[in-house]
Amino acid sequence: MSAELLNPRMVRRDDALLEYATERQQEILRAYWEAGSIRAASKLLGINYAGVSRTLRRVTHNAAVHGYAPSLHHTRPVPPGFRLRGTSSLYVKGQDEPALQWVKTTADDEAREAMLREMAASFCEELPREKPVPVPATSDSDLCAVYPVGDHHFGMYAWNEEAGGDYDLDTAESLLASAFDFLVGSTGNAAKALVVFLGDLMHYDTLESLTPANKNLLDADGRYAKMVRVAIRSVRRAVALAARKHAEVRVVVQAGNHDPSSSVMLAEALAAIYENEPRVSVDTSPCAYHYYRHGRCLIGICHGHEAKKLDRLPLLMAKDRPEDWGGTVHRYWYTGHIHQDRVLDVEGTRVESFRVLPPTDAWAHTHGYRGGREMKALVLHSEYGEVLRVSFRPEMLGGSR
Repeated sequence: MSAELLNPRMVRRDDALLEYATERQQEILRAYWEAGSIRAASKLLGINYAGVSRTLRRVTHNAAVHGYAPSLHHTRPVPPGFRLRGTSSLYVKGQDEPALQWVKTTADDEAREAMLREMAASFCEELPREKPVPVPATSDSDLCAVYPVGDHHFGMYAWNEEAGGDYDLDTAESLLASAFDFLVGSTGNAAKALVVFLGDLMHYDTLESLTPANKNLLDADGRYAKMVRVAIRSVRRAVALAARKHAEVRVVVQAGNHDPSSSVMLAEALAAIYENEPRVSVDTSPCAYHYYRHGRCLIGICHGHEAKKLDRLPLLMAKDRPEDWGGTVHRYWYTGHIHQDRVLDVEGTRVESFRVLPPTDAWAHTHGYRGGREMKALVLHSEYGEVLRVSFRPEMLGGSR
């Protein structure tokens, strides 16, 4: 490794480094170049020696992982959203500069997320805002209705003769609308509602119908833009329906392994759409784990692919929310991902995965996956925990679904 990267005292003046520094780091870099040494810069800025040294290391390292390290003959930064994974250089004897160089990159998750949020912020500026609707006349503040939407996979295509069920964008939209119509009408007079999209709301995440991580080809219906349009319309309808029934609505859009980027855009769009409706709040946290408290009930939410073992989730809850953990008695984790009902009782915490409304696709059906199709609504009492559970199944609509 270059001595310049290892020894911050050897960082030469290079204004290009400022592109890889925060505003405070830029101030420290300029002071260092002006003063001529770390010690002089620390006196000039009134900070300790280690602080200046640490900043120089961080900036040069950040530049290097993005492909800019002149002392190593890397002067072509990688594209936005990527990080340098490695290089191979071919040197000719007697020459200091490489004759050929191969640059290997990988996706930079933090940079991609920052770009997505910036795009979402620009997109949301033009979105029409929902106007406040009247508060329901009667409601019970002790009750909270929870609507966990399992992996709905908008954009998936399934053919009955091949996969045991038909599924396309029209079917996906009508199924979710019918489920919400039935379930919202079955949860009594709960004052609060928690609408949870448990991840994989959309089947794929880019213009190509591939899984983001492994690039597996997916059976897709329609185009990406059409999938996004239908998903947003369906989600808006579900939230609006909940807002007409419940006095307070909390919405969580959990990222899944099929839609890590699209879920960010959807959450930001919903937050903008409902910014003028104080009774509806949207959780836009990028964290993989979300929490919601209702009286003596504490709910944790994740897609299910993040933690290797679901029985670890109660410990994560206790670590992430120690005060809420100590102040509650009824604790729940709601997850998706596996498309099946599965319940673990771990140290008094109910860890539950939910069935989904879509059928299996051709790949899953061929590999022997089968499961019941269902969406549930739960009602939690602030003191006593879960007191009601209602189910909707596609066959309730009649005909072949």
